[in-house]
Amino acid sequence: MQKRVKVKPNSKQQKIEELADGSLTVHLKSPPVDGKANEELIKLLAKKFDVPQSSISIKSGTTSRQKLIEIDGIYGPGTGE
Repeated sequence: MQKRVKVKPNSKQQKIEELADGSLTVHLKSPPVDGKANEELIKLLAKKFDVPQSSISIKSGTTSRQKLIEIDGIYGPGTGE
């Protein structure tokens, strides 16, 4: 499954918002330095989708706030699979 994700680093609290188009807005506490925000994003998404962190990869946008995330092992309606 692939998801479009908009990341907002340096937020006061972690949260994930699902938008009407199926994309996600993720608020992260970590700063966008040395990949810390990307690590936090993967941990948060792994918890939300109940998959191991190794099942989540950033396909594009590693240095951008707009990312394309691929999550292995999730299939079904609206997942793009």
